[in-house]
Amino acid sequence: MVRLVNFATSKNLSVKITMFPHRNIHKQTWTYPGGKTHNQIHHILIDRRWQSSVLDVRCFGGADCDTDHYLVIAKARERLAVAKQASQRFDRQRFNLRKLNEPEVREQYHIEIINRSAALENLSDDEDLDRTWENIKETIETSAKESLGLHELKQNKPWFDEECLGFFNQRKWAKMQWIQDPSQINVDNLNNVRREVSRHFRNKKRHI
Repeated sequence: MVRLVNFATSKNLSVKITMFPHRNIHKQTWTYPGGKTHNQIHHILIDRRWQSSVLDVRCFGGADCDTDHYLVIAKARERLAVAKQASQRFDRQRFNLRKLNEPEVREQYHIEIINRSAALENLSDDEDLDRTWENIKETIETSAKESLGLHELKQNKPWFDEECLGFFNQRKWAKMQWIQDPSQINVDNLNNVRREVSRHFRNKKRHI
């Protein structure tokens, strides 16, 4: 803890997890094997210039993360400036640039650019600058689309179904029993349930 304080002081940081009044059960972030000793070993640090943006920090022991470490969550408030074009960024076409590694495709793309750029040489000097740029951009995009094609996003196959949800709830219930009564029986039961759930999840992912 002393090293953490020294580090935060040297970097002008604030340790936010210790600044909000909560019950002890919402401050402890880790349970020592055996379930009787609790400690606070995870912290959230932020630059002091922005420390007022953090509204609350607390731990959630009931969150099922399949670990003896507790989930630490910070509630923050921030104002962000969004550019006008930010919402349009994801609508742009993405070209399959990996095809440029193939000599034949790279040569074809080079020829397409040269042929289409030849038409731009006839533009007069009085042409509007924005219009000229639009012509150049259209030339590049059209050549890339015909030579490279569009990049297809990988579709993730769903594997988490109702059966997985049942295993998930079973592990969550075993962990809640361990938190309420950290006896050796509940510890062994939680470990067995964890192994069974992990094995089931691995098999599900493997067969999608």
